[in-house]
Amino acid sequence: MMRKQSGKERDKPALFAQLPKNFGNTTDIIKTIPQDLFAELCEQIIRYLQCQIPAVNTIELCQRFQAAGINIAASDLAKVVNAISFVFSTAAKCELSSEELSTKLSSAAGGLPKQAIQVIRHVWNEQGRSLTAAEDAKHMVAVGQLIDFQWKLGMAVSSDNCKSLKSPYVTIAMKVADASGHITSKTFEMTVSQFQNFYSQFKEMASILETV
Repeated sequence: MMRKQSGKERDKPALFAQLPKNFGNTTDIIKTIPQDLFAELCEQIIRYLQCQIPAVNTIELCQRFQAAGINIAASDLAKVVNAISFVFSTAAKCELSSEELSTKLSSAAGGLPKQAIQVIRHVWNEQGRSLTAAEDAKHMVAVGQLIDFQWKLGMAVSSDNCKSLKSPYVTIAMKVADASGHITSKTFEMTVSQFQNFYSQFKEMASILETV
């Protein structure tokens, strides 16, 4: 007698059918990372997905890799973070066991090295259950997080937004973590009136949040 498959089971064969476009190039980068450092990276990604840390600090990790003799750029490390975040978040949504995850990765396009699959399987076996059990793991969305926000008042020497010199302006500096946990810095200028409007909108949001 044939057993009827659930919707979740029918979805599993196509689990990694939509891997990131640069996944193949990413595997070449992963091959250069020693197992212990790759395991630490995977553990940080799991902690990020569990919301235990605000982001995966690729800049700091890149410096540690380079100190260990691994020549890797922060942009390349960010690609690895994006790919492994996709793997873990997809596995959490499908509630895969470590064996199922290992099998899917072995057969997926992109050719992850065997050592990397072993690390991913081990980390998922140790910590994946808590991620799968978390209610938010089933509803993960690609949103960023504001890590740091700073501002300072200055006097314009030349600016597209100020009509005359010596006009006051506000410089905003933010650190934002994208959906994979990669941190980027963003800086922009505002006139005083724009900043006042910006502040009033944040104040309004804070008042609304207090009522939630």
